[in-house]
Amino acid sequence: MDTAPPRDRLELTYRDAVEADVPALVALVESAYRGDSSRAGWTTEADILQGQRTDPDGVREVITAPGSRLLTVERDGEIIACCQLEHRGEIAYFGMFAVRPGLQGGGVGRRVITEAERLAAAEWGAREMHMTVISVREELIAWYERRGYRRTGRTTPFPYGDERFGLPQRDDLRFELLVKELGRDLS
Repeated sequence: MDTAPPRDRLELTYRDAVEADVPALVALVESAYRGDSSRAGWTTEADILQGQRTDPDGVREVITAPGSRLLTVERDGEIIACCQLEHRGEIAYFGMFAVRPGLQGGGVGRRVITEAERLAAAEWGAREMHMTVISVREELIAWYERRGYRRTGRTTPFPYGDERFGLPQRDDLRFELLVKELGRDLS
């Protein structure tokens, strides 16, 4: 008889990342979005982008920048998820969201985004959460919509030619802004 808790009831610990976490966080983000390991989850970008998703300098910058934090999520002392929160006045920006591929689809991501929204509202007084998502990621956008985010139709160009963001496999990539009012449970 399996006595393990259901995947959506795993005990999670939240904390701010420190510089010593950089290698583990880079590996986590890369595993969730790029290469063959990302195909174990559903958030892979491997078919639209090759190359890197982030690097140690990018992660370190999120950790150390004023008004920014990289929320690190652990289970049994092991990093299994993370997300960036950036304070922009009454708005919080949500990014660099990653869940270990083998744990995707089990409720961890939902719990992480809920905690991120709670922190942004409680600690910064943020009234809205903003994020940008590659506009061709329809399944991912639908997941965010089920969490109460709405598409704005406002887009910014993908930074073609800047390999820090990956190597595009198609020519129609752009980022779309998604927004959610905080303080209202819409899920």
